[in-house]
Amino acid sequence: MSSLSVSSAIEALLSLLSQHPLYLVVFGAVILFVVGRLRQFWRLKQFDGPFSTGFSWLWHSNVVLSGNAHKYYGDVTEKYGTIARVAPNHLITSSPDLWAHMNAVRSPYSRSPWYYHCARFEAGKDNVFTECDNDKHDVRRKKMASGYSGKENPTLEPSIDTHVKELVHLIRSKYATQATSASASKPMNMAKKMQYFTLDVISHVGLGQAFGDLKEDADVNDYLKATEEGLAISNTSWALGIAWIRDVPILGKAISPTEEDERGFGKMMAHARKSIEQRLLKSTSERSDMLSSFVRHGLFGDALFHETFEQILAGSDTTAASLRIIMLYLMSHPRVYAKLQAEIDSAVNAGIAPASPGIISDAEARGLVYLGAVIREALRVHPPVVNIFSRVVPKDGDAVRVDGQDVFLPGGTLIGYSAWGMHRNNKALYGEDAHVFRPERWFVDEKEPGGAERLAQMLKTNDMIFGYGKWHCLGKVVAMIEIHKVIFELLRNFDFALTNPSEPWTISNAMGLFAIGNMWVEVTERS
Repeated sequence: MSSLSVSSAIEALLSLLSQHPLYLVVFGAVILFVVGRLRQFWRLKQFDGPFSTGFSWLWHSNVVLSGNAHKYYGDVTEKYGTIARVAPNHLITSSPDLWAHMNAVRSPYSRSPWYYHCARFEAGKDNVFTECDNDKHDVRRKKMASGYSGKENPTLEPSIDTHVKELVHLIRSKYATQATSASASKPMNMAKKMQYFTLDVISHVGLGQAFGDLKEDADVNDYLKATEEGLAISNTSWALGIAWIRDVPILGKAISPTEEDERGFGKMMAHARKSIEQRLLKSTSERSDMLSSFVRHGLFGDALFHETFEQILAGSDTTAASLRIIMLYLMSHPRVYAKLQAEIDSAVNAGIAPASPGIISDAEARGLVYLGAVIREALRVHPPVVNIFSRVVPKDGDAVRVDGQDVFLPGGTLIGYSAWGMHRNNKALYGEDAHVFRPERWFVDEKEPGGAERLAQMLKTNDMIFGYGKWHCLGKVVAMIEIHKVIFELLRNFDFALTNPSEPWTISNAMGLFAIGNMWVEVTERS
């Protein structure tokens, strides 16, 4: 095209814009948008990622809506490096060292409202998980730490034992068949039973009274259904980037769940508030449950409600997912199943565990090395929590060293966590068979050159499944007591087999939590 033609075209465009001001506004907006995207692309151009992620959020929206975002994140870090790009202003990392650096107690990084505010129950109201202000988060966390640690709840372990017994009784009385019996089997949906158990535990240790799901063998308060619906809505709003609508006056309130709702999160919130109010009618001066501890340390009103509600949701969902994952990998690996069951039988015969229906103590269960290895390995090869946990790089940026190279992260960039990349796909740390479920990998010979250092790094990385530093999971203590006891007692009392090995369960990732269902198993009573 000649210079004259270009000049004529420009003159025509300017004439059109001058005659139609609206066109000028639209043209200016387009220019600003393009320039903004070009700037975003350029500032992170050193980081590779899937096509379009340098200038569009479309790829990321699609993977979130797919229900398999964790797998896509793992593929990205495996293909493009331990720091990769997943959107114009968002990176993701599978580096344990970088993640530890970002989450350290005195780290200047902060949580990103873009992700965390999608997990709010009510617009504008935060809990310890959704709070993005570091100072406010730290103050709130200190008020809750004693309650979660069990220091102010001496009945924590006995309360958990009560519900382990109920779980065993439910399976034995309703689903288990005798090994020599010719009667028809009674398939059991293990996905639901694990959630009933964890909901009963967290309501008991959190509110002082269990919901009673195990006794009724039912989702008494429709929590399972409501949680799946609520997470699906949150996941969609996050994927489409429209969570900000909830912060719009009037409109936000109109589309948010309320305690008058007959279903979903609103109904859950109403039931939780009623339970809290009933619990507060009793004395909190006694060392009895988590709620009492929260009150003694200064949580009241809406703050107390949101923390207790978060505790019920997060404390039940993540632990239930862990139990389902461990049981699935055991049932699909007969060698490991038999080896663990032999260790459990030896512990029973040696008197380490009390006779049934007694429940093994947490201390004794933690001493069983193969049980510990099985739990670590299952949660490594299939992390139960795969949230992206987006962080914001401090405004002046951050110079870090990753994989032996110096890297600069520009200020204001979002950077998240690839659970699949850090744990399941981490061949550098766990070996070429990192994707394989093999508990024996945890028996590293510390006397070999570099053995002790490698094991220490493996343990540190594996523990990041529960977070790290200032954002370490408060509920880990309770969760691990539940997990050790349940796996021990289930394999002590029963044998399990998948009803449909070709499709062992249905599973979908919403907001980083797994919705798991249809995990049908056959149960046989052990002598």
